[in-house]
Amino acid sequence: MHQQPMSQQIIFDEYLAQNHEVAQASVLTLLSDFGDRDVYVGVMKGVIAQINPKLRLIDLTHQIPPQNIAAARFCLMNAYPYFPVGTVHVAVVDPGVGSRRRAIAVEFAQGFLVGPDNGIFSGVLSQIPAIAAVELTNLNYWRTPQLSSTFHGRDIFAPVGAHLASGVPIQQLGREIDPATLVQLDIGCCNQTTTGVRGCIQYIDYFGNLVSNIPGVYVQGKTWCVQIAGLTIPGCNTYSDVEVGETAALVGSHGWVEIAINSGNAYSQLQINLQDTLEVISH
Repeated sequence: MHQQPMSQQIIFDEYLAQNHEVAQASVLTLLSDFGDRDVYVGVMKGVIAQINPKLRLIDLTHQIPPQNIAAARFCLMNAYPYFPVGTVHVAVVDPGVGSRRRAIAVEFAQGFLVGPDNGIFSGVLSQIPAIAAVELTNLNYWRTPQLSSTFHGRDIFAPVGAHLASGVPIQQLGREIDPATLVQLDIGCCNQTTTGVRGCIQYIDYFGNLVSNIPGVYVQGKTWCVQIAGLTIPGCNTYSDVEVGETAALVGSHGWVEIAINSGNAYSQLQINLQDTLEVISH
């Protein structure tokens, strides 16, 4: 069994002795595309517990479709506002694992982000700017310098997240980098038109609802509809504003305009996909 490096244990013991109550209250979230069939998520939690068993772990989701960075970006962007200031979010959807892509930690006003530099954090950072960012080059905070080429969630991101949530300053984790150099994920633009707003589908949820990148503020207090794939879909307030099996457009709890079918699956029934263009028409 791998033994935790002494340097890490000393760092944590000293912190815990000085900040016992804070260490117990700290929150660390996990998001991945690992699913729940294999042991990957459990192993990451084990690594975190080796460093600080007092941390409060919350699973955002581990059901991100495999390698779907855009879905991870959306889910994290819509989850972070509901957590206490100082929360550490570890997100691992990492098709470039083992390549030259950077492993990073980012500080922003609400807390910290830890994961690969592949655009997964670009949704959060489009809403609230980064204060600081580092490349995770300090091996003292890795699980081991002998990295797996396929599981940086275990060997880098989980242990770094645990140390960060235990009070280790972000500047100690590695080399400082300019937040402006972080990878941005292009999900398409949202632009005003002469008749409304044009955007695209940015996410498909478990129910098959098609979530656009058009903020709901564009339709507040208006009569409106959505045009997509040759369809004209009326704007509503709730799913039940239309009959069972009928299609509706509305603003979801996440604040974005979405397309849904009452008691149905819009994705499978309408054959509309990610990045497909739609337009909100206001009357």
